[in-house]
Amino acid sequence: MESVVLSSGTKHTNLPENYVRPESERPRLLEVTDCENVPIIDLNDLDRSKLTQLIGDACKSHGFFQVINHGISSELVEGMMQIAHEFFHLPLDVKMKFYSDDPTKTMRLSTSFNLKKETVNNWRDYLRLHCHPLEKYVEDWPSVPSAFKYVVGTYCKEVRQLGFNLLGFVSMSLGLEEDYMEKVLGDQGQHMAVNYYPPCPAPELTYGLPHHTDPNTITILLQGQEVPGLQVLHNGKWVAVNPHPGAFVVNIGDQVQALSNGRYKSVWHRAIVNTEIERISVASFLCPANDAIICPATTNESPAVYRKFTYDEYYKKFWSRNLDQEHCLEFFKNK
Repeated sequence: MESVVLSSGTKHTNLPENYVRPESERPRLLEVTDCENVPIIDLNDLDRSKLTQLIGDACKSHGFFQVINHGISSELVEGMMQIAHEFFHLPLDVKMKFYSDDPTKTMRLSTSFNLKKETVNNWRDYLRLHCHPLEKYVEDWPSVPSAFKYVVGTYCKEVRQLGFNLLGFVSMSLGLEEDYMEKVLGDQGQHMAVNYYPPCPAPELTYGLPHHTDPNTITILLQGQEVPGLQVLHNGKWVAVNPHPGAFVVNIGDQVQALSNGRYKSVWHRAIVNTEIERISVASFLCPANDAIICPATTNESPAVYRKFTYDEYYKKFWSRNLDQEHCLEFFKNK
């Protein structure tokens, strides 16, 4: 088992065969350009109607945006990145105590995405944590590094509040009450994926994560400031979303696409790797309650694109597939 994780300390000089993508599925890195017009939204702007419009426009045009002056201190952000770095550099025997390839576990270190279903693996290790209610899960989290529970717990609480603030603006941008999504989605769950992408000997042949949409409500991504790796599909082309100082990347998940009746798009995105430098990112996910009923909240005089479904039904369908298959929402369209 110890050779399973990429963060084992072994330096790979060649890409193992089980990471090599078929030629038609490779990232074609030379064809990727920087995304020049990423919406960057300053949440310190006191004009709420302007913020509502900017967020709505970004959800419609890009499916993602970056937020600055979001209220989470730079000290906490730096602390989160530091604790993630320390965790993935723990001695292997310590780290492997947290390893599991069982996706039902609420806390686990694993690798790739879904080892039981994949034919080609992804160049990634990750620590997956359930985060809400915090008091239910935090005791099972790693107690090494020693500050892990305090730093990550504090970060989780603040990111959760930011997520609800953003969903309020998304609701209003659709012409709904500010608390609409908070009400219909129930007591939203919260997960975190702390991702570690080590240097890769052949980044043009593999992915950190292949293209996918997120099955949840909204995702708040913390990228390291020095190392790019996030790419999104915009206007039919893959573009790089480079880190912006002090910003989080926010992307719309499948449930907001369904609630908006397709007006807002859950963006296809992927993570690529590089030969020189490790990359760490922290993705925080807000997820509807399992019994929350999802259906278009606004149809704009158009028929409902999607049928009613529960989040539990959707999530099980999402995990039964390969990550990069067709959009899971296609299975929930009205016939």
